[in-house]
Amino acid sequence: MSEVVYGARELKRARYAVATVFCVHGAVTGSFATRVPWIQDHAGVSAGQLGIALAFPALGASVAMPLAGWVSHRFGARTALRGLLALWTLALTLPSLAPNLAVLCVALFAYGASAGMSDVAMNALGVEVENRLDRSIMSSLHGMWSVGALIGSAAGTLAAHLGSDARLHHLLAAATLTVVGFIACGGVLDLRPTEDEEPPPRFALPPRSALLIGAVGFCAVFAEGASLDWSAVYLRDVLDTSAGLAAACTTAFTLTMAVARLAGDRIVDRFGAVRTVRVGGVGAALGGLLVVVAPNPAVAMAGFGLMGLGIAVVVPLAFAAAGRSGPNPSQAIAGVATITYTSGLIAPSAIGTVADATSLVVSFGLVTFLACGLAVFAGVLRTGDRTRTKQAEVSPASAGVHGPGS
Repeated sequence: MSEVVYGARELKRARYAVATVFCVHGAVTGSFATRVPWIQDHAGVSAGQLGIALAFPALGASVAMPLAGWVSHRFGARTALRGLLALWTLALTLPSLAPNLAVLCVALFAYGASAGMSDVAMNALGVEVENRLDRSIMSSLHGMWSVGALIGSAAGTLAAHLGSDARLHHLLAAATLTVVGFIACGGVLDLRPTEDEEPPPRFALPPRSALLIGAVGFCAVFAEGASLDWSAVYLRDVLDTSAGLAAACTTAFTLTMAVARLAGDRIVDRFGAVRTVRVGGVGAALGGLLVVVAPNPAVAMAGFGLMGLGIAVVVPLAFAAAGRSGPNPSQAIAGVATITYTSGLIAPSAIGTVADATSLVVSFGLVTFLACGLAVFAGVLRTGDRTRTKQAEVSPASAGVHGPGS
């Protein structure tokens, strides 16, 4: 991409603009999730058929994500994001229109494809703004995604409570979010390739660096997906709690993740990406252990909360590291995003499969084991560790003076 110099005011505007984009992206997800029961009834599909259909968004995202880098190169980052985000917000209307399973699967494939491409484009721009500001912002950007998901979920819950038709609800939500996204995209960085820059391939396997970084993201997203989808069931079935308290556990986990991500940038700037993820992995593993051995709901809820705190900043830091891991940030980010989407796809079913064969307690033993991987393999995020980079820049070898802590 061309090296355009942006002033402090322009970078600040770009940061707020891309944060709004993240919020819009999350709001689409929240709006869809709350109306899945209506969509199931409208399409006339069973629970098993719905499970099949809900695999198609991840499939669509995995297929389309590698295209995002080519689209950004072809049209420029700002125009590409504006178009891809509009495709995503408008795709919200598709699932509620499906009259049967086949059409629903096609609609959800398109829904996931647009989600994945816009996801890669906005994360690539987020990493670029972070690099130019020279301070961590990716955690708060993903926190804004969580805020958007909560807003979309709240609006969807209200619409469901009022008994509104999901087709009308999603049409209004899509129109509103498309306008907000279009305006927000006007403030993001307008990056364009240089004349001699080779376009990325339309489809390519992720680089090796992205595979290693993606593996860390896989562990975090697996724990997140397992906790979101199974925490309420765990409290109900294992600890015999009421439905209301079980649901409150899931809500509390979501809020914990959002708050931790919004506050995470200061911690990352203070301690660095590797140390933050390493300590977070230990915390997540301890949280998982609390869940496994919990004698009562309070201890289990504390364990889920600790797990949420531990994994909250991992995915943002994985995207940041991918964006600095090679000459083609979009391709690396697409690779990491594909791996994390895959983790989110298989986590709920894997937990269910293990639980059927053994128990939910054993399933969360697996989650705890994967959380340990965050602490063990956090070093692969070193390319995204701004604290380490700054120390290297002022080290005795490079600057002729004593660096921090020397």
